[in-house]
Amino acid sequence: MATSPDAHVRHTWRELKEPSITERIKDEIVRWIEVEGLEPGERLPSERQLAQALSVSRPSVREAVRALQSEGLLVVHHGRGVFVAEPASVKELRQSVIESVHSKEELFDMREVLEVPAARWAAEVHEADALEKVRLAHDRLQEASLAEPPDFDEIQRLDMDFHLEIVRASGNRFLAQTQGVLNGILSEGMQSTLDMPGRLEQAREEHRSILEAILAGDGDGAAAAAKLHVECARITAHARGVEEA
Repeated sequence: MATSPDAHVRHTWRELKEPSITERIKDEIVRWIEVEGLEPGERLPSERQLAQALSVSRPSVREAVRALQSEGLLVVHHGRGVFVAEPASVKELRQSVIESVHSKEELFDMREVLEVPAARWAAEVHEADALEKVRLAHDRLQEASLAEPPDFDEIQRLDMDFHLEIVRASGNRFLAQTQGVLNGILSEGMQSTLDMPGRLEQAREEHRSILEAILAGDGDGAAAAAKLHVECARITAHARGVEEA
């Protein structure tokens, strides 16, 4: 007995269903990451901001983020936010470096190696969109540093964001990934110097000098300002070590 065409269609095609709200949110988050060109380690908007932008509930956003995290596309750091996940090779490098023992001198030497040329290149490349991100990161950091009482954990996080945006503005992706690894070390195992007396105010001026030189396209000035910033932080870190000894 011949099989009817209708029966053949029913057996070879599966019924399509409307995607769930979670799937639609996931797709929109992935699309947004691609459109914005977010790199591994970049932070997404907050849960509240995503819910408002997508006109959905926060629990729905939370579920979508959890699903993308399980798929390895996002990583959640409680208290810090949701970030684009890094490739496995970068994760392994970060973990290996974090687990190693480092002296303060080694860490500040590494900061100088990364941050000084990055500031120069950011000024010389002078890409408008990247510089706008640097400016916004600077403004957020400055605003937090002026709050009373200061939230030093938040200030340290925004400080790292500012320097990471400068590295990204340099146009060197490998440098940006390496800066991400360094930030992981600093947040995991090194106490910030910003809560030392007078250091917050000093750092505020140093950050402003770095930004102004970058926005002016002054590569030499940006490099000099970045080098001074690292050296001042180094001196303060040593002073903290003497006080705690």
